[in-house]
Amino acid sequence: MGQPHPPHRAPQNRRRLLGGVRRWVTAAAGALALTAALVAAGPPASAASLTPVTGFGSNPGNLSMYAYVPDALPAGAPLVVALHGCTQSANDYYAHSGWPKFADRYGFAAVFPQTSGANNANSCFNWFQPGDSARGRGEALSIKQMVDEAISRYGSDPGRVFITGLSAGGGMTANMLAAYPDVFAGGAVDSGLPASCADSVTAAYTCMYSPPDRTPAQWGNLVRSAAPAGTTSWPRVAIWQGTADTTVRPANATELRDQWTDVWGTGQTPSRTESLPGGTTRSVYADASGRPAVEVYSISGMAHGLAVDPGSGAEQCGTAGTYYLDTICSSYHTALFWGLDGDGGGEEPGTLPAPTGLTVTATTGSTASLSWTGVAGATSYAVLRDGTKVATTTSTTYTDTGLTTGTAYGYTVAAVDSAGAAGPASSAVTATTTGFTPTCHTASNYAHTVAGRAYADGGYTYAQGSGQSMGLWNTFTTRTLQQTAPGHYVVADPGCPA
Repeated sequence: MGQPHPPHRAPQNRRRLLGGVRRWVTAAAGALALTAALVAAGPPASAASLTPVTGFGSNPGNLSMYAYVPDALPAGAPLVVALHGCTQSANDYYAHSGWPKFADRYGFAAVFPQTSGANNANSCFNWFQPGDSARGRGEALSIKQMVDEAISRYGSDPGRVFITGLSAGGGMTANMLAAYPDVFAGGAVDSGLPASCADSVTAAYTCMYSPPDRTPAQWGNLVRSAAPAGTTSWPRVAIWQGTADTTVRPANATELRDQWTDVWGTGQTPSRTESLPGGTTRSVYADASGRPAVEVYSISGMAHGLAVDPGSGAEQCGTAGTYYLDTICSSYHTALFWGLDGDGGGEEPGTLPAPTGLTVTATTGSTASLSWTGVAGATSYAVLRDGTKVATTTSTTYTDTGLTTGTAYGYTVAAVDSAGAAGPASSAVTATTTGFTPTCHTASNYAHTVAGRAYADGGYTYAQGSGQSMGLWNTFTTRTLQQTAPGHYVVADPGCPA
């Protein structure tokens, strides 16, 4: 199951690390990502399943290929490649991440590459080794060969291939996007590192804990130098990061943003920002046509891991577990950003201006009412909740229904012209439904901390919000916490009244 807590080593220990045996070095580098639960609940029932694929090429990186292909998938469908974190497996990521749900819903094949202890003692993708992360070399080439095999075997559209990864898989994702911009139309780096941030174990630690503060141009040059000469078309990139991540520090998201906005030439000031569920802020960096090129999703209070939101709702996905954190379904929002839902992932907006004066006029436990100033020439208005269209109305008011008690929702409105094209979205407003439903959580103090319900200080654990002492920070002390308000937990041993 890996190490019992996220890695942290003092400088003197790093020096010992560098002087130690190679296996211990490699294991320590692998600690950047996920000491994950390998037993996971599967996705909703389907005749399709995760299947091993062999004979996909010379495989110089010694990887394994697994694929999930929905039944009766037509030729010309998109392809998503999903890279697991350290100590995980393809099956683990398949079961937790939520990608099979959206493969079924939107119709695409998903490939889950898998590394092993033969490559890295902690089964991490070697994102910090140039021999494994550069174009045409090692693990990077093996992943490219899997893409080629999937296109041939499943008839996937070579123009709609996407890649995503968590932590070490996120670092490899960034490198793959830089090395193969001619292969990938888009990518998502979840709790990961900038492309070409590290070229050794020592540099990997620097990137994890204190990434180099390079200029956007310097970061962009690393991408341009990794790509084929003369590249002018770049993948669209989503960046996901928790603000409480102490394994891969949030500064990495800032450097990733600087890197890919420089490549796209958008500048580092967002075109717009929006509030999403789970304490998430989405910052959008649009290209010259108004199409989102880079998006940064910052999740307040989330520790190191992949954002999931278990449940059967349209915007929910995944299974919570160690380093799979119950906040927001990142796979759903990434799929929308890439346009896998069929809307083009952010097409050029219509000619009408954005509505102004968007205001939340009232909320209840299950509704939110909005109003805005009309736009001359508009035939209707599209209402978007958390970036997804939920209604079209000819009025300048709208009441959204069926919402969850005590939950924050972000809304924008766009004017639709006579040709049916929606213009740019208005500035976002946040509506929070009234009330709060207490929830109870029984887990080890370590698991509570990883999930953001508690925090560690000096080897001891304290409940978030209340600050109540919970005892030693380890996997052997089990406590029950009750969430009594957003971000506020109290010790509820021996039982929870909720």
